[in-house]
Amino acid sequence: MIELFDLRSLGKIQIGTFIERPNRFIGICKVNNKKVKCHIADPGRLKELLTKDRKVFVVKNPEGYKTDYKLVALEVDREIVLLNTSIHSKIGYKAIENGVLGFIPESIKKEVQFGRSRIDYLVDKNVLVELKGCNLKIDNICLFPDAPTERGKRHLEELMLAVKKGYRATILLMILRDCRCFSPNFELDSKFSDTFIKAISSGVQFKAFKVKIENFKVYLDKEIPLCDNVLQKLNR
Repeated sequence: MIELFDLRSLGKIQIGTFIERPNRFIGICKVNNKKVKCHIADPGRLKELLTKDRKVFVVKNPEGYKTDYKLVALEVDREIVLLNTSIHSKIGYKAIENGVLGFIPESIKKEVQFGRSRIDYLVDKNVLVELKGCNLKIDNICLFPDAPTERGKRHLEELMLAVKKGYRATILLMILRDCRCFSPNFELDSKFSDTFIKAISSGVQFKAFKVKIENFKVYLDKEIPLCDNVLQKLNR
């Protein structure tokens, strides 16, 4: 497997248990038998993941921060699931660098302004790539989003515009759970999901790659396909 990131580069990994989430960005955890505040970088709902007594992995923050620790990952179904969205961009960059798009690029530029948005990567000067992290799993299907996202819908619209202007464009899903296939979350966010179908039908490419964490290292695992229900909608 190809190594994409070492979580220990964030600091010493410590083990704790999750207690509660008073707001989107704060979690109360128990670390070394003490209640502490942990920063949660992922603003998603995470209801299936952030449950009481869940085993979590945290890194202590420097003095002066509003929280004691940052929440890095947690354990669910005997797998470690990454929760720190602040490092998604670095992981995605490394995955693209190692050919996750189907080719080895000559250049990758981060955070490129296009239309009304900043798109995550410009690859080889003509491929726009937007990265999304997916940690919601239901019935062995990975779903995105886990909360309604107008921003995500806008990104898809920008990718469609890019295709019209002669660019190649890809929506790239970083899958954080072990699942059979990927589907947009039609039930939770029909606007994003319908736009996803429209985008793929309009020439935006879809790629999804699973990451696996072992010994606190993030590895490129395998490609995840679209689910049959999505393929049926695309073939209508």
